[in-house]
Amino acid sequence: MSETGNRLRKLLESPNFEPQNYVKHLSQQSDGDRDLQEHRQKIQNLADETAQNLKKNVYKNYRQFIETAKEISYLESEMYQLSHILTEQKSIMESITQALLSTDKDETSKEMQAAFPKETEELKQRTLTSLLEKVEGAKTIMDTPGRHLVYNGDLVEFDVDNMSPIQKVHAFLMNDCLLIATWLPNRRGTVKYKYNALYDLESFAVVNVKDNPPMKDMFKILMFPDSRIFQAENSKVKKEWLEILDETKKSKVTKERHKKEEEVPTSPVRAEVSTNPFDEDEPVDAQEGVDLSLEWIQELPEDLDVCIAQRDFEGAVDLLDKLNGYLKDQPVTQKVKELRLTVEERVRQLTEVLVFELSPDRSLRGGPKATRRAVSQLIRLGQSTKACELFLKNRAAAVQTAIRQLRIEGATLLYIHKLCNIFFTSLLETAKEFEMDFAGNTGCYSAFVVWSKSAMRMFVDAFTKQVFDSKESLSTAAECVKVAKEHCQQLTEIGLDLTFTLQSLLVKDIKAALQNYNDIIMEATKHRNSEEMWRRMNLMTPEALAKLKDEMCSCGIGSFEQYTGDDCWVNLSYTIVAFTKQMMSFLEEGLKLYFPELHMVLLESLREIILVAVQHVDYSLRCEQDPEKKAFILQNASFLHDTVLPVVERRFEEGVGKPAKQLQDLRKSTRPVRVNPESTTSMV
Repeated sequence: MSETGNRLRKLLESPNFEPQNYVKHLSQQSDGDRDLQEHRQKIQNLADETAQNLKKNVYKNYRQFIETAKEISYLESEMYQLSHILTEQKSIMESITQALLSTDKDETSKEMQAAFPKETEELKQRTLTSLLEKVEGAKTIMDTPGRHLVYNGDLVEFDVDNMSPIQKVHAFLMNDCLLIATWLPNRRGTVKYKYNALYDLESFAVVNVKDNPPMKDMFKILMFPDSRIFQAENSKVKKEWLEILDETKKSKVTKERHKKEEEVPTSPVRAEVSTNPFDEDEPVDAQEGVDLSLEWIQELPEDLDVCIAQRDFEGAVDLLDKLNGYLKDQPVTQKVKELRLTVEERVRQLTEVLVFELSPDRSLRGGPKATRRAVSQLIRLGQSTKACELFLKNRAAAVQTAIRQLRIEGATLLYIHKLCNIFFTSLLETAKEFEMDFAGNTGCYSAFVVWSKSAMRMFVDAFTKQVFDSKESLSTAAECVKVAKEHCQQLTEIGLDLTFTLQSLLVKDIKAALQNYNDIIMEATKHRNSEEMWRRMNLMTPEALAKLKDEMCSCGIGSFEQYTGDDCWVNLSYTIVAFTKQMMSFLEEGLKLYFPELHMVLLESLREIILVAVQHVDYSLRCEQDPEKKAFILQNASFLHDTVLPVVERRFEEGVGKPAKQLQDLRKSTRPVRVNPESTTSMV
């Protein structure tokens, strides 16, 4: 930028710049319209330059903007999951706290009742009597002996159809029935409520009503064919009502069952010792030999629930191992069976949580190590097959997601480098993690080999779509296949060789690519042959000649110097030189793509290409009448036979590891001979 432009920029960027004063001053000092036009053009140029700089800055940081936005999106997703987990943990902790408080309350009540059974029963009856005195029309309720109060509280009744509040009620839960009383609008003395309904505990069912704001903290009582809906003061009171109603109903059923069992008369025959050798009843001493009264066994189901809720999977499995170790040599009594049934339900819940941890729906950004915790606990639970299946599904989803997120941009070779790096690195990490997690489960290794082959198919699909379906050149395809081979060799570090699988999946596309390029070379050679004039090449400049020498040297034609003449002449035709360069390039690319399955395909392609050139030379020798041109053609034929074909044979043998007998036979059958200029026979 010129000095005038810099001064103008500084003036316009100054914080005290005033446009009106600037224009006024400029108009006063300008000599005419031309000065104003020139100044306007300077400002316009400055504006264009500023806009261009802004564009460059935006383009420069565009990739960073996109990457930052992607990371923000990932972070937002992770934060949402973390928030959901924290909310879930908070809810679980509140539930556990309330359950513990309720348990402590029940235990204290039971202890009081055990210490003072008579006094406790009398206290409950007196409490019920004092409360029922406040209910109009409920005097006959106390006529039933043994009836006492369990729980009571205020509720609001709602209409079942339109969910509108009906009335305020007070519910009295007794050990065998539920009393509903409505509030009296005009109270008379101590009487506050009026009898509404009395339900036997066995005549109704209690159902929780899902919160749907503003309708919340509700539960329903079903009495066929009617139902009633009540709303508690808050969620805590609602939970207490549901729990106490359920416990009271169960307690009544249990007491009635025990009462019926006691009423059944005992037969003296049953007291005799059975002489049946097939009697499956456990001996008395065996039943009494298993001590299940230990504190840790009594608390085991609750401890397992807490461990599962807190995601302490190791602690839960440790408790299960401890129980299995304790019961290992113990007799299987009825109490042991009941305990195992209770524990098996917790094992099922723990397994479901661990399975969810390994599901592809979870975050896949942690790599194979993120699954180690859940896999190890499933194996400890004796479910190594399921752990193996879920681990491999998780890793397959992770690899597939990584391949899909890979951007297809820039050169194909660059994309293949990224694709191979992502896939084979993931496969290597997965293999190492699998070997670490399933070290003691050799039966799972066959599943990993099968999974590796399916993962390789996924990789080859992406590879083929980008390399072969997009019709890339043979040189690009060869470089891409070479990169894939090199990365595949990394897996041999852990004893996993998938080279054969990779070759078998690529052989069809590579065969088609070789055949296609073979057709292109043959077509190009035939086209050049049709325009052949059999003249020496004149490269015009020494630089061009030096470049051709380097190209021939890189192709393996070390004796090309003897075919160069004075100045910039080459004693070979353009057709033969172009054919040599194209065929040697095809050979090098074919060797990069070489698999044992492609041996005959590559060999036949080389043979067909060479035959096209040899037949053209032979035809030209037969048809040419000019002795000088015939000698020149023979010189080209000698170059092909004595220089080019041996180099092709040697290079093929070096790349493949065994001689090319077909090419040797072809060279022997096309040996040129020195002939009389009058003769028309040139090659045998």
